[in-house]
Amino acid sequence: MHDVADELLDERALSKLRWRCRRGLLENDLFIERFFKGYAQTLTVRQAAALGLLMDLSDNDLLDLHLGRKPLAEVAQALDTSDVQEVLSMLRKNC
Repeated sequence: MHDVADELLDERALSKLRWRCRRGLLENDLFIERFFKGYAQTLTVRQAAALGLLMDLSDNDLLDLHLGRKPLAEVAQALDTSDVQEVLSMLRKNC
C-alpha cells in the first residue's frame, strides 16, 4: 500500500515550507538553511509536517533543541514523536 506521507515534497510545497521556516533568530535561520541545503531534494511529506511542528516553537526553544541544551520532551512533550525526533536529528547533523 502506498503511503502519501512518504512521498517526496513537490516544489510548491517545498517553497511554502521554506517560507514557513523563516525565523527571527539568525542562528535558527542558519541551521534551517543548512538543513534545506542538505535535505531539500529528499524531504518527504511526513518530514515536512514534522518540521512544521518544530516551527511552531518559539525561537529560543528551537535554538535550545538545535544545540541540544534541552531535550524535546522538556520543550514540548506533545512533539516528542519519532517523526519530529527524526527531523530534529537531521537539523542537528547540519550544525
